[in-house]
Amino acid sequence: MDNYRTNPRCGCARCRLRGVMGPAVLITLGVLFLGENLGMHGLRFNNTWPLLLIVIGIIKVLQYTSPDEGHLIRGMGPMVPVVTPPPPPSAGELPPNSGGQGGNNG
Repeated sequence: MDNYRTNPRCGCARCRLRGVMGPAVLITLGVLFLGENLGMHGLRFNNTWPLLLIVIGIIKVLQYTSPDEGHLIRGMGPMVPVVTPPPPPSAGELPPNSGGQGGNNG
């Protein structure tokens, strides 16, 4: 979709994945710092920070490849079908139930 803009009120998969980035980054940072503070030999932050970039990249790929069916365009709300009124009667015709011939007028 060209010029795709996320909408916080939208429920499509692409817009829902937008809210995953922040928690995923915080969880990844927490795991990396926890590994460093526990003194685990291979989990030093200066060696494992590229894992943070990998997590961000995976989430971005999921966002761009997820379907956008049912996407609500920002500022437009839900799409409501447009109902067109019937055309007005032509000059020689009476509209239905207008009290013309054949009716019970009292």
